[in-house]
Amino acid sequence: MISEVSPKEIPSHKRLGMPLNAYMLHNLAHVELNAVDLAWDTVVRFSVYRDELGDEFFGDFARVADDESRHFGWCQQRLVELGFSYGDMPAHNLLWRECEKSSDDVSARLAVIPLVQEARGLDAGPRLVQKLVGFGDHRTSEIVAKIAEEEVAHVAVGVFWFLLVCRKTGRTPSAAFKDILREYNVELKGPFNYSARDEAGIPREWYDSRYLMA
Repeated sequence: MISEVSPKEIPSHKRLGMPLNAYMLHNLAHVELNAVDLAWDTVVRFSVYRDELGDEFFGDFARVADDESRHFGWCQQRLVELGFSYGDMPAHNLLWRECEKSSDDVSARLAVIPLVQEARGLDAGPRLVQKLVGFGDHRTSEIVAKIAEEEVAHVAVGVFWFLLVCRKTGRTPSAAFKDILREYNVELKGPFNYSARDEAGIPREWYDSRYLMA
């Protein structure tokens, strides 16, 4: 069983005696496993709105869960190849804290998880790939690059359904997104991977600081 702590309490790789590549890969494995649970939580928690959302909503997030499970499997397999296993170090509880924040509102769930938390993966993915290349671990860098590539579609799913829910509820998507972030005290952090976010369909006015004060 893995020990979960706040992000600030995660020990450094030097303190843990882990090589940097295994340390970074373990952190990614934790994110991917949490993403599996988050996708299934979205399916189950909001199933009471099946008539309003339609079966396609639940099918999309079930497919996201399947993809994230595959990603976790890749990470776990590579950790074993490196002589480690998931659970060998503590992991943060940030994603589940964000999940709990958005447990009562489907539009908030879509904004907080796919459009903020998963979108951060689009920003971080290329940087992680470069760090692994610099470390000399090309095998792990290729795995991370493939995961980052597939995450674009997951964020796109969130964008599609957020727009649809806003349309059904008569809300303006940009204003609704900003309102949700303020209400749930969710912070947007750069630097942003604009090209990946554009590919996923997130309008820049939703997250770029030049627009957020409007």
